[in-house]
Amino acid sequence: MKSKMSPEEFVRLAVGRLRLENYKGIHSVYSGFNDAFKSYFDGANPVDATGDLARLGKIVLRPVRGGVMIYLPGEGPEMSRGDAALKKMGLLEKP
Repeated sequence: MKSKMSPEEFVRLAVGRLRLENYKGIHSVYSGFNDAFKSYFDGANPVDATGDLARLGKIVLRPVRGGVMIYLPGEGPEMSRGDAALKKMGLLEKP
């Protein structure tokens, strides 16, 4: 029997295969990722899994309407719109 891939492998595969032509990330809901994750991992919560991976720096999450965008490291936006606004205001020293 073929062994299951890890959540990290699953997310990397999903981002690579589910993203649309002109986009570097996938929408967690509209791409079908959340449902596929639950199905593959027997009902496991994709929000918890992707949150853990993001905290470890394995993926990048950006909140969007209706869910989150999931990116591989280095492929997502450098900073969120909120961070960009804070930087313009001189309240954030991030690059």
